[in-house]
Amino acid sequence: MGKLRTFLAALALSLLASTTLSATAAADSPPRSGWNDWSCRPTAAHPEPVILVHGLGGNSWDNFLTLAPALRSAGYCVYSETYGKTLLGGLAGGLAPMADSAVEVGAFVDRVRAATGSAKVDIVGHSEGTTVPAYYIKYLGGAAKVDDFIGFGSNFRGTTLNGLTNLAAALRLQDLLTGIGCGACTDYLPGSPFLTKLNDGPVAVPGPTYTSIVTRYDRVVTPYTSGLLTGDNVTNIVLQDKCRLDSAGHLGLAIDPNVTQLVLNRLDPRNAPPFRCLPFTTAGI
Repeated sequence: MGKLRTFLAALALSLLASTTLSATAAADSPPRSGWNDWSCRPTAAHPEPVILVHGLGGNSWDNFLTLAPALRSAGYCVYSETYGKTLLGGLAGGLAPMADSAVEVGAFVDRVRAATGSAKVDIVGHSEGTTVPAYYIKYLGGAAKVDDFIGFGSNFRGTTLNGLTNLAAALRLQDLLTGIGCGACTDYLPGSPFLTKLNDGPVAVPGPTYTSIVTRYDRVVTPYTSGLLTGDNVTNIVLQDKCRLDSAGHLGLAIDPNVTQLVLNRLDPRNAPPFRCLPFTTAGI
């Protein structure tokens, strides 16, 4: 645990000093392009609103600046919130213990259902935004409230400490976290009580359809196969099996046009256009 404490301390200091996020930004302010529009009403073509769930260190808007407008343009009602806040507030979410974050996600699902009049929602998540909803669906009643669950950069069995360190470096968060707390970091270590419970039996439970999109170039979820699921209601997609010209890493998936295509097609498979592989790469992870 000494290495973990060292990592957490480093991650905490640089979260406060990070130049990648503006301290004056309002992380939960209404984004552009019509998402988080509480007057939106689902259509017959897209009857379930889509809830976007960000990754570790992300927030309600920065993780989905590419995907959310694409979904809104396709006619979906789209919502997101910053969950798992600690002392950094809305600038960097997903840091609280994941079981607590799952409760928050469940409450947000109920809020969206009430606002839109929809019995069910679709959830699309990135990284921790797959782990936390999977727990909510399995243990907190989400199976009856979620129709489609789509994840990219999925992680259901944890990652090595090196994977967490890679994430901290990529986000320029190297120097901080014991002081503000990162329960999710501990939860992500293989064998943690949280992951042991999540993987007690299949992660995918009857009810929703599950889609998991992973990349072989993932240096955060290590091994990338931690994002693969089993079950009759599961579709696993290794990105490079669909598009050999795509070398996106973990963070790059959030802005990857091929991932956007796959998400849209999985949300509406009956009307899905043919997938077109677009060359795509990102530096680092």
